Amino acid sequence: MDFDGSGMLRGAVLDHPIFDVGDTFTMKMHRLGDDYLMLNYVVEFEPDRRIFWEPAPGDPSRTEGNDPSKVGIAAGYRWGYILRPENDDATVVTEVFDYGPLPEELLSDGGAWINGSNSLIESMAASLERLEKIITE
Repeated sequence: MDFDGSGMLRGAVLDHPIFDVGDTFTMKMHRLGDDYLMLNYVVEFEPDRRIFWEPAPGDPSRTEGNDPSKVGIAAGYRWGYILRPENDDATVVTEVFDYGPLPEELLSDGGAWINGSNSLIESMAASLERLEKIITE
Protein backbone atom coordinates (compact mmCIF):
# COMPACT_ATOMS: atom_id res chain seq x y z
CA MET A 1 0.00 0.00 0.00
CA ASP A 2 1.42 3.37 -0.98
CA PHE A 3 0.01 6.77 -0.22
CA ASP A 4 0.01 10.04 -2.13
CA GLY A 5 2.84 11.60 -0.15
CA SER A 6 0.76 14.37 1.41
CA GLY A 7 1.53 13.16 4.95
CA MET A 8 4.15 11.30 6.94
CA LEU A 9 3.08 7.79 5.95
CA ARG A 10 4.66 6.46 2.76
CA GLY A 11 3.49 2.83 2.79
CA ALA A 12 3.89 -0.63 4.27
CA VAL A 13 7.21 -2.47 4.06
CA LEU A 14 5.56 -5.89 4.16
CA ASP A 15 1.90 -6.15 3.28
CA HIS A 16 0.45 -8.93 5.42
CA PRO A 17 -2.71 -9.18 7.50
CA ILE A 18 -2.80 -8.66 11.25
CA PHE A 19 -4.25 -11.63 13.14
CA ASP A 20 -3.67 -10.95 16.84
CA VAL A 21 -2.04 -8.95 19.61
CA GLY A 22 1.72 -9.37 19.34
CA ASP A 23 1.80 -9.15 15.54
CA THR A 24 4.01 -6.44 14.05
CA PHE A 25 4.02 -4.30 10.95
CA THR A 26 6.59 -1.87 9.57
CA MET A 27 5.76 1.41 7.87
CA LYS A 28 7.84 3.62 5.60
CA MET A 29 7.58 7.17 6.89
CA HIS A 30 8.73 10.69 5.93
CA ARG A 31 9.12 13.66 8.26
CA LEU A 32 10.86 16.99 7.75
CA GLY A 33 12.79 15.78 4.68
CA ASP A 34 13.85 12.46 6.25
CA ASP A 35 12.74 8.98 5.16
CA TYR A 36 12.74 6.33 7.90
CA LEU A 37 11.07 3.16 9.18
CA MET A 38 8.76 2.65 12.16
CA LEU A 39 8.12 -0.76 13.69
CA ASN A 40 4.63 -1.15 15.12
CA TYR A 41 3.64 -3.65 17.82
CA VAL A 42 -0.04 -4.56 17.88
CA VAL A 43 -1.21 -4.20 21.51
CA GLU A 44 -5.00 -4.42 21.07
CA PHE A 45 -6.86 -6.22 18.34
CA GLU A 46 -10.44 -7.22 17.71
CA PRO A 47 -11.09 -8.14 14.06
CA ASP A 48 -13.26 -5.61 12.26
CA ARG A 49 -13.64 -3.55 15.48
CA ARG A 50 -10.32 -2.16 16.76
CA ILE A 51 -6.57 -2.12 16.37
CA PHE A 52 -4.04 -0.28 18.52
CA TRP A 53 -0.27 -0.33 18.12
CA GLU A 54 2.82 1.07 19.81
CA PRO A 55 5.38 2.49 17.41
CA ALA A 56 9.10 1.95 17.80
CA PRO A 57 12.06 3.28 15.83
CA GLY A 58 12.79 1.05 12.85
CA ASP A 59 16.23 2.50 12.18
CA PRO A 60 18.86 4.38 14.23
CA SER A 61 17.94 7.78 12.74
CA ARG A 62 14.76 7.74 14.86
CA THR A 63 16.51 7.00 18.17
CA GLU A 64 18.05 9.40 20.64
CA GLY A 65 21.71 9.74 19.67
CA ASN A 66 21.24 7.52 16.58
CA ASP A 67 21.69 4.52 18.90
CA PRO A 68 21.18 1.20 17.03
CA SER A 69 20.53 -0.61 20.35
CA LYS A 70 17.28 1.38 20.73
CA VAL A 71 15.81 0.22 17.39
CA GLY A 72 12.61 -1.72 18.09
CA ILE A 73 12.05 -0.32 21.59
CA ALA A 74 8.49 1.01 21.77
CA ALA A 75 8.02 4.71 22.53
CA GLY A 76 5.22 4.10 25.06
CA TYR A 77 2.47 5.92 23.23
CA ARG A 78 -0.24 4.28 21.12
CA TRP A 79 -2.13 4.89 17.92
CA GLY A 80 -5.32 3.11 17.07
CA TYR A 81 -8.54 2.85 15.14
CA ILE A 82 -11.94 1.94 16.53
CA LEU A 83 -14.44 0.73 13.93
CA ARG A 84 -18.17 0.92 14.54
CA PRO A 85 -20.43 -0.49 11.83
CA GLU A 86 -23.35 1.84 11.11
CA ASN A 87 -25.11 -0.39 8.59
CA ASP A 88 -24.21 -2.79 5.76
CA ASP A 89 -22.61 0.02 3.76
CA ALA A 90 -20.95 2.24 6.35
CA THR A 91 -18.52 2.08 9.25
CA VAL A 92 -17.63 4.96 11.57
CA VAL A 93 -13.85 5.09 12.08
CA THR A 94 -12.37 6.83 15.11
CA GLU A 95 -8.62 7.42 15.22
CA VAL A 96 -7.07 7.51 18.71
CA PHE A 97 -3.73 8.80 20.00
CA ASP A 98 -2.91 7.80 23.59
CA TYR A 99 0.23 9.63 24.64
CA GLY A 100 0.66 7.28 27.63
CA PRO A 101 3.76 8.11 29.67
CA LEU A 102 4.86 11.08 27.57
CA PRO A 103 5.00 14.36 29.48
CA GLU A 104 1.97 16.59 28.85
CA GLU A 105 4.20 19.53 27.88
CA LEU A 106 5.02 17.65 24.67
CA LEU A 107 1.41 18.24 23.66
CA SER A 108 1.43 21.95 24.53
CA ASP A 109 1.95 22.77 20.84
CA GLY A 110 -0.96 20.52 19.87
CA GLY A 111 1.45 17.64 19.26
CA ALA A 112 3.18 19.22 16.26
CA TRP A 113 6.43 17.63 17.54
CA ILE A 114 5.22 14.32 16.20
CA ASN A 115 5.28 15.37 12.55
CA GLY A 116 6.98 18.73 12.59
CA SER A 117 4.21 20.85 11.13
CA ASN A 118 0.55 20.06 11.81
CA SER A 119 -1.02 19.43 15.18
CA LEU A 120 -2.12 15.90 16.07
CA ILE A 121 -5.74 16.86 15.42
CA GLU A 122 -4.93 18.25 11.96
CA SER A 123 -2.85 15.16 11.13
CA MET A 124 -5.54 12.78 12.35
CA ALA A 125 -8.24 14.59 10.36
CA ALA A 126 -6.07 14.37 7.21
CA SER A 127 -5.46 10.67 7.88
CA LEU A 128 -9.18 9.95 8.17
CA GLU A 129 -9.90 11.99 5.03
CA ARG A 130 -7.29 9.94 3.09
CA LEU A 131 -8.79 6.72 4.44
CA GLU A 132 -12.27 7.79 3.32
CA LYS A 133 -10.93 8.70 -0.13
CA ILE A 134 -9.21 5.30 -0.53
CA ILE A 135 -12.30 3.40 0.52
CA THR A 136 -14.85 5.33 -1.52
CA GLU A 137 -12.93 5.43 -4.82
